Amino acid sequence: MGGMNVPSVWMQVLRRLWRDARAGELRLLIVGVALAVAAVSAVALLGDRLERGLKRDAAQLIGGDLVVSADRPASEAWRARVQQLGLQQSHTANFPSMVRSSDAQGGATRLVAIKAVDDAYPLRGLLQLKGGQTGRGPKPGEVWVDQQVLDSLNLQAGDRLGVGDSWLRIGAVIQTEPDRGAGFLAFAPRVMLHQTDLPATNLVQPASRIGYRMAVGAEPRQAAALAALNQELKTYLDAGSWRGARLETLQSGRPELRQTLERGERFLSLVALLAALLSGIAVALSARDFAARHVDEVAMLRVLGQKGTRVGFVYAAEFLLAGLIASVLGLLAGWALHSLLLAVLGDLVGVQLPAPGPLPFAVGLGLGLALLVAFGLPPVLGLSRVPPLRVLRRDAKA
Repeated sequence: MGGMNVPSVWMQVLRRLWRDARAGELRLLIVGVALAVAAVSAVALLGDRLERGLKRDAAQLIGGDLVVSADRPASEAWRARVQQLGLQQSHTANFPSMVRSSDAQGGATRLVAIKAVDDAYPLRGLLQLKGGQTGRGPKPGEVWVDQQVLDSLNLQAGDRLGVGDSWLRIGAVIQTEPDRGAGFLAFAPRVMLHQTDLPATNLVQPASRIGYRMAVGAEPRQAAALAALNQELKTYLDAGSWRGARLETLQSGRPELRQTLERGERFLSLVALLAALLSGIAVALSARDFAARHVDEVAMLRVLGQKGTRVGFVYAAEFLLAGLIASVLGLLAGWALHSLLLAVLGDLVGVQLPAPGPLPFAVGLGLGLALLVAFGLPPVLGLSRVPPLRVLRRDAKA
């Protein structure tokens, strides 16, 4: 370092840091940097974990690795194409309708969302039933329902439920449905039946508003086959050959969730940026005040023979080291803050989120160092230009 004794320089830096910290001269700097890092890292950690959780559960949220939603069922040609590629497939139908209890049990009716599933459902995720059980879907001759259906019709498991022209036995109560989706059908009570029972209900008529879904699942080794099917379907849909159809993938699925997360993250980011801006002002004021209090001390060091470069390095290193400590404290505070946010939003998230990656920590630490370099270092580096003459003349300037 230009002739400087490195060990003695760093010892001087550490001694000065300890002395100034005990004197409270670095308090505003540490608080400002820690606050900015805590705010930004908390938002970054929350967004990163939610994004990772969304990617992890994307297949479960849309019901497969690739899903085609349409107002008519998939053709036999596309079913054969999926089978030819060796991929899994499941076909479901969704529509609103009325169900009823028997006259002996009151004859009450209820508007519900009916879902007809096949034996392969669900391809991704678990269908949780009341009592902690999991299932693959109802067997022919029975229905699985939400608890609201039982409550509103005064029924219980084992009773018969009128679905169209059919009477089906209530086999289980649904606790969690993996690909429930959004919109009216997501909030209406669910009645799930096997596809083989659907024709007998006579609910499917030419003018019926039914949504059909073809879900496709692939093993990791079948990534190439899934990509090929994705491209074929995209080309087919872009040509308008399958009107009313929409292709959902792990990247595009559940846009309403992604939009909600993006809006929330933007709002929190604005709050974090405001905190960072205020912290930058605090760092600048702290650095200017710090430099002003040490001008006379630096002048005396210059009189005693220390070079301006050494003096500037010692004070700059002290300032950066204090900022680094403040950044680490800010990261710890950011972790605690994001954990508090997750606890508050626990009912909305509802799942165990994966651990965050290294990027949020790098963003927080980088912000702390950026605040120091941009707002804090210029006044501190100016100490290297304090002339020895200031010991005699207070108006002497660099």
